[in-house]
Amino acid sequence: MGRVAAAGALLAALLMLGAPPAAGAERVFQEMVQSECHFINGTERVRFVKRFIYNREQYVHFDSDLGHFVGDTPYGEEVARYWNSDPEWMEHRRAAVDRHCRHNYELSTPFLVERRVPPTVSISLVPSSSQPSPGRLLCSVMDFYPAHIQVRWFQGEQELSEHVVATDVVPNGDWTYQLLVLLETPPQNGLTYTCQVEHVSLEHPLSQHREMLLDTTRSKMLTGIGGFVLGFVFLVLGLGFYLSPIPPWRADSGGDPTQQPVPWWLWGRGEW
Repeated sequence: MGRVAAAGALLAALLMLGAPPAAGAERVFQEMVQSECHFINGTERVRFVKRFIYNREQYVHFDSDLGHFVGDTPYGEEVARYWNSDPEWMEHRRAAVDRHCRHNYELSTPFLVERRVPPTVSISLVPSSSQPSPGRLLCSVMDFYPAHIQVRWFQGEQELSEHVVATDVVPNGDWTYQLLVLLETPPQNGLTYTCQVEHVSLEHPLSQHREMLLDTTRSKMLTGIGGFVLGFVFLVLGLGFYLSPIPPWRADSGGDPTQQPVPWWLWGRGEW
């Protein structure tokens, strides 16, 4: 009897709120019922809330902490008074906190509460749209459960708490989540950057490292220039020794072995 009365009241709500549309106009009406279970410290305290929504407007709801329906609009107040006056219907509603919430908690706990999926972590260098290279470091934390997670950036041993931008924790649609954390400051060559992740599924923090090597292109260019200059100097010296005659000893040296040879820049000039 109570359920029939409730259904009748709901039908009356639809008829009263859904006035006939104007000629040629098309109108859409949506009735939605939403049930919520709020758990505090497991099942020590459980709250059941049932909301009745018409065209995105909540007009009446039931709260197990109150034990009765509450109207949220003028029409919802009329519906609440009608439902609250039916003892059988109210007994059924009040029992939902055990029948619906506590029962489903025992069934869902192994998957929703106790389930643990560790994240995978990777670091990539992404180009910057507003500034030239070397780009920015992006830490991708993928496929973890539950959603709560902490991600930190380090430069060597120093934590980089500023200039870090993160997305919201995004659900993948398969009961796992993902998170992207960008280091806004450009990385410096020759330093090591670390993305450290802490999650309930991990016994120890998970770290991924990225070593920024020196600018190899510039180093190779400087090495090539230095090698070219050094090779040119040896080439000039070699050609000088090769093209110049072997200088004789001074005639008045008397074969003195301590006599130094004539400097090479005087060879062939007749000044010795």
